[in-house]
Amino acid sequence: MSQSRQQLAEQLAEAVFQALHDDLSHQQRALLVVSGGSTPVPFFEALAAKPLPWERIDITLADERWVGMDSSDSNAKLVREHLLQGDAIEANFLPLTCDAATPEEGVDEVAKLAETLAWPASVVILGMGGDGHTASLFPDSLELGLALATEELLVAVRTPSQPQPRITFSADRLHQARRHILHITGDDKRAVLAKALNGDDVRQLPIRAFLTCPLAIYWAP
Repeated sequence: MSQSRQQLAEQLAEAVFQALHDDLSHQQRALLVVSGGSTPVPFFEALAAKPLPWERIDITLADERWVGMDSSDSNAKLVREHLLQGDAIEANFLPLTCDAATPEEGVDEVAKLAETLAWPASVVILGMGGDGHTASLFPDSLELGLALATEELLVAVRTPSQPQPRITFSADRLHQARRHILHITGDDKRAVLAKALNGDDVRQLPIRAFLTCPLAIYWAP
């Protein structure tokens, strides 16, 4: 991994540490919402090393593929292996899947558990795909309009371009966070972000749903 990506991960971990630390100085619990994929791995490892009162921190995911927790496609597995390590294992981690066969059948059960977390989130860390999606808000998703408009907590999502069904927090719930961060790497992602900043059709590039709120952008080549 390039030096700049490692530095970026460490800067991001420091910013998230500071945010959680500040919120915990005047509230009992704090919530961190993270994203999956390969980009956040060095950030997870850097954050896990921070001296936080982890037993007072809730962690969940912005979205998840509806797969078993041992699947290589599971974001929960990624969080367990790279963030819930050392002292950070004391955090209260809520995965976004349950035993139901489909996200449509399981979404209410997961939402009940998710409602108990320390909302509003202290920090939401978003990623972005080359198609401009963030969380599981995909341009070609049948449920995109619902996920962008609903006040429901979570939405079950089917997307033609993706092999597995998914579950995602609604744009509304993610918007309510105190702080929003976009963590991306590579020139291709920077080009997609530039395109997103130059237009306003959210359905074409769903990351635009978050460009209207203060968004800290962490990018490295």
